[in-house]
Amino acid sequence: MNDLKQAFREFSEERDWDQFHTPENLAKSISIEAGELLECFQWNDDFDREELCDELADVMSYCIMLADRIDVDLEEIVLKKLEKTKAKYPVEKARGKSTKYDKL
Repeated sequence: MNDLKQAFREFSEERDWDQFHTPENLAKSISIEAGELLECFQWNDDFDREELCDELADVMSYCIMLADRIDVDLEEIVLKKLEKTKAKYPVEKARGKSTKYDKL
C-alpha cells in the first residue's frame, strides 16, 4: 500500500494537483467513479472486463488518495470495520441470508 500511496503522491505533485485533492473532492470523486463502475452493469450483467477493471481502479485510487490525505491506514480501518461487521452479522444468524443486521 505504501508503494501505491507514494505513486499517487508523485503523480499529483508532478501535476500540482494536490490543491484539488481535498477530502471533500476526493470523496466526491469516489462517488462519481462508483457510478461509472455501476454503469458497466447498467442494462445487463454482460460487462467488458477491461472497462470494469479501469473503473474499479479509479474507485480504489481515490480511496487510497483519501486515506492518505486524512492520514489513516487503509488496511487498518478496513480490518477494523470487518470486525464490527462480523459482530453485526454473526455466522449462526446471517449465513446464507442477505437480511440487514437489525432484521436477523
